[in-house]
Amino acid sequence: MAVKAGGAYAARLLESTTRNRHSSPVSAAETNVESSNTENSSSYLAVALAAAKRAADISRHYYAGNFTVETKADKTPVTQADVECEQAIRETILERFPAHGFYGEETGQTRADADYLWLVDPIDGTKGFVREYPFFSTQIALMHAGEIVLGVSSGTMMDELAWAEKGGGAWLNGDRLEVSEIADPNAAAVSTGNLRSLAESDGWPALGNIVARADRIRGYGDFYHYHLLAAGKIEAVIESDVNVLDIAALSIVVTEAGGVFTDLNGGPVGLGTRSVLAANPALHATYLEKLSGFVA
Repeated sequence: MAVKAGGAYAARLLESTTRNRHSSPVSAAETNVESSNTENSSSYLAVALAAAKRAADISRHYYAGNFTVETKADKTPVTQADVECEQAIRETILERFPAHGFYGEETGQTRADADYLWLVDPIDGTKGFVREYPFFSTQIALMHAGEIVLGVSSGTMMDELAWAEKGGGAWLNGDRLEVSEIADPNAAAVSTGNLRSLAESDGWPALGNIVARADRIRGYGDFYHYHLLAAGKIEAVIESDVNVLDIAALSIVVTEAGGVFTDLNGGPVGLGTRSVLAANPALHATYLEKLSGFVA
C-alpha cells in the first residue's frame, strides 16, 4: 500500500539542484516529490533526482519523434534522446561527485573500481520509446562497496517518480511504498518481462506452474511492474534476460518497500545480474524453489 508522506525535503533538494538547468514545465510527479526521512536524506539523492529531472526534460522533448535512431553492435537501438539524457545525467552527477565511478548504458564504465559507482540507463525501453510506447524510464542507482544504496526510477510519460535510499524507505510521487502481504499463490498477481532464456530452458514448465496457479498473470513490463510490486498492487515480477542497469535502481525501491529482490537463483543484485525474481516476502521463497537452477 502507499502511505502519504509529510514534509517536502526532497522536493526542495530537487528544486535547488536543478535551478538554472532546463526550465521545462514540472510534472505532477516532480511537484509531489517528498520524503518523510528529512534528516537522513542525502546529497546523493538530491543529485540523482536532479539528474532524473534533466533526463525527463530531454526525453519528453524527443518523445513525439524527430530523432535519429542507430543500431548498436548488440543490435539494440540507440537514439539522440538516449545519448543526450546520459550526457545530462553524467554531467550532473560527476560535477558534484567527480571522484565517483560512472557506468552508463551508452558511455560505458569510468572509474568502475571507485567505492561509489553510479549505474545509469538513460532510457530503459528504447525500443518502446522509438515506437512511442509510454513505458520507457530513466534508471539511476548508486552502488557503494558492491551494494545498491540508492535508486531513482523515473517513468516520465507515466508521470511516476520513485526513489529509495538504504534505510529510508521507498517512495512514489510522495507516497511511501509497501509491498502486499498476500501469501497464497492462488491469490497472487504475477507480472513477467523478458523471458527468452527461461523459455529456452527446462524451467519453462516451472513458470507455467506459477502462471496456472496465479489469480492474475500480466506482462506490465519495464519499470512499471516493479513500481506496482513496491506499491502492493501485484505480488511478483519474473524476468530472465536483463542488464543490471535496467534493474539496479528498481531493486532498492522494491527492497525498501519490504520486498525481496534476487536473481532467479536467489543471488543478490550485482554487476553481473541477468535475471530477476522480485516478490513480497511471503511468496518469494515459494517461487524461488520452482525457478532456481535453470538460467543465470
